[in-house]
Amino acid sequence: MQTRIAPRFENDADIVEADSILRSCVHCGFCTATCPTYQLLGDELDGPRGRIYLIKEFLAGTPASAETLKHLDRCLTCRACETTCPSGVRYARLAEIGREHLENEIPRPALERLKRSMLRAVVPHPARFRLALQLGTLFKPFLPEALARNIPEWPGTPVPHPLQAAMPVHRPTVLALAGCVQSVMTPQTEAALEQIADRLGYQVEVPSEAGCCGALSLHLNARAEAQDYMRRNIDAWWPHIIAGAEAILVSASGCGSMVKEYAEALQDDPDYAEKARQVAALARDPSEWLLEHLEALPLEHKNRGRLAFHAPCSLQHAQRLQGKVEALLERAGYQLTAVAGAHLCCGSAGTYSILQPDLSRQLRQQKLDALQQGQPCAIATANIGCQLHLQSGTELPVRHWLELLAESLLSKKP
Repeated sequence: MQTRIAPRFENDADIVEADSILRSCVHCGFCTATCPTYQLLGDELDGPRGRIYLIKEFLAGTPASAETLKHLDRCLTCRACETTCPSGVRYARLAEIGREHLENEIPRPALERLKRSMLRAVVPHPARFRLALQLGTLFKPFLPEALARNIPEWPGTPVPHPLQAAMPVHRPTVLALAGCVQSVMTPQTEAALEQIADRLGYQVEVPSEAGCCGALSLHLNARAEAQDYMRRNIDAWWPHIIAGAEAILVSASGCGSMVKEYAEALQDDPDYAEKARQVAALARDPSEWLLEHLEALPLEHKNRGRLAFHAPCSLQHAQRLQGKVEALLERAGYQLTAVAGAHLCCGSAGTYSILQPDLSRQLRQQKLDALQQGQPCAIATANIGCQLHLQSGTELPVRHWLELLAESLLSKKP
């Protein structure tokens, strides 16, 4: 694609990067076939090709407009277009740059700014999020329906992590990220990971100083804040990495995709660039790590029923890990049902379900219809956002795949 950058952007490093991404696009339109919002709305400007055109025109000097920002905000950043693109266009990074620069020139309405500020101030902090959730649950019966339905059900008292028996000090170690929302809403997911690792002879360290991965802030155009979260996590993990930790296991696939991109996010930081590179290299989705230890994993080989698996966009499009979780679940005895449109987003997409509730609900219903078509006994997924979002629309249990895998472990230790 031919591009022309307005003089006011010529010395902006981000715009130079955006220009390079734009030039790699050949405008073939393959991306529109896999874009959830384009399929839903049928508007070229609500698909990747149209949004790329809007960003190109803005960088060429077309005045910023709220209409352009609206179409970029409707993007889920699911990255299905990147999986489809034959030219390797880094659309998610382009959209990130475009939104950030547009937002700098088109101030959002006060209520919208407040909503985004509240999300950044509460969600990445487990103690604040827990308090907000408790208060929301308490007052939910008195709230307008449009607001009440966005408040997830309070899970109650956290499930304690299983106590591990004293083991030799030479036990190999892996690190894990408890995260923010997952640590509050489904602590049993991390407990399942620890149980599985324990059966493989590994010690799981979860440094308390590590927290939010930074994805929420980054996707809400607060890049400096996101980088601060990244540096904090690197500082928390670094002593363990120096001591020989073999991997950083991130059970929420959305967080995992973010940690794997720390090297790029901090590449210009002289104090953290190399550390970020090493952290990104150690970051693994548990499915990757477990498949390397599959023969040592003592699973019960029995029929555990029909199961529908929803592969989060962060797993299949960002991390490109198609089929790995499915292989583990099938090894554990689950019969996976066929899911039409498995590449499509469920509508959760981080804060999207809050900021774009109408589109999010439509996408959720489409996804649930596809997941339930095979009459499964449960739905499994790999990301806390997808799990909570899907569960809010169905009576079927929606669980993290690690919990299901942990339940299939043989009761007797090998």
